[in-house]
Amino acid sequence: MPQDKVIVFVCEHGAAKSVLAATYFNKLSGEKNLNLRAIARGTHPDEVISPKTIFGLEQDGLLPTESVPQILSWSDMAAAQRIVSFCELPEEYQNEVTVEHWDEIPPVSDNYEMARDAILARLNQLMNDIHSIH
Repeated sequence: MPQDKVIVFVCEHGAAKSVLAATYFNKLSGEKNLNLRAIARGTHPDEVISPKTIFGLEQDGLLPTESVPQILSWSDMAAAQRIVSFCELPEEYQNEVTVEHWDEIPPVSDNYEMARDAILARLNQLMNDIHSIH
């Protein structure tokens, strides 16, 4: 069985937006039978996933992709088919890989539903782009 290709979602703390995006990406990818999976990473990870993110995902019937925030590594970058960032990447990563920036996503801590809906809108567009390629 071929190994799934990886999409890396990155946010500063690796505890909210990237986790939300990776969790929903994996749900959508599974529904579409795509050979893709997502991981969440942070540039300066917190010690725990945001409680608002966990609560919101549980209310949506989902479990977070990661159990604790993980730092973005070179191996993550090298293995990625695509990298989507909600923050500025550290200087050592800039210009090394192509990164898609998703700006203007509201903070999960302010309003989970607004953040989720904004991320889902972007994910649906990403899925359409990926589906047209495959």
